[in-house]
Amino acid sequence: MAKHKGRAWHSRLLAAALGVTALAAATSVWTAQAGTADGKKSPASIASPSASHHDDRPATEKVAEDIAHASDQGARGVNITIDDGPDPTWTPQVLQLLKDKGVKATFCMVGTQAQAYPNLVKDVVAAGHRLCNHTVSHDVTMDTKSEAYQTKEILDAERMITKASGGVRPQYYRAPGGAFTPFSRKLAASHGMRPLGWNVDTKDFEHPGVDAIVATVKSEISNGPTVLFHDAGGERSQTLAALGQVLPWLREQGYSFGFPVR
Repeated sequence: MAKHKGRAWHSRLLAAALGVTALAAATSVWTAQAGTADGKKSPASIASPSASHHDDRPATEKVAEDIAHASDQGARGVNITIDDGPDPTWTPQVLQLLKDKGVKATFCMVGTQAQAYPNLVKDVVAAGHRLCNHTVSHDVTMDTKSEAYQTKEILDAERMITKASGGVRPQYYRAPGGAFTPFSRKLAASHGMRPLGWNVDTKDFEHPGVDAIVATVKSEISNGPTVLFHDAGGERSQTLAALGQVLPWLREQGYSFGFPVR
């Protein structure tokens, strides 16, 4: 999958994350004592930072490590996924629109955003949507970084999202810009987070216009069921307007809305 999204957005998130990760370093789950000879950690050696929290799945649950695209609603299912939030301006509006249309979605949250707006994370969960781990700082170059760095980005974000939600852990992991590695996929899966891809990239983060976003969904939905939108990282009025058109159109075409397979 092609890397995308503005570098400026990543830079702001990375700067915000530096203080968080520095504070977390002393208690991080990937300590030197748990390491291998080369300083890299295997997923089996890393304890889940959210093991003390409870939700509807066992703390030791394992899921497949290949990147999911399919919908749990089958061949005519569609997965609406919302990335980069939560955001105090746009997430509430996205939630209201989804409620009005009777659609459930998967929210891929950045750890620092979840930590900053825990009430919004709880609102997402309370509305019946699912959570996805989108790392601490949205670093689209993660696939070039060390396994220790990838571990911290993924597991610290899992901890932050779980705490913000009140104990509900993310069920998926989406690498920023699609920067997956075999290691990050295996690590996420070992913590019950299915790696999550996409089939339709609306490019709403580029503000191409409402008509262009809608046209992209209509022309590319045959590629697969998982559609990528954003509720943070910039002004999202085009996203809201496009969703307002796309969701009823998909229903008219005989699609139903579900969640990505796990």
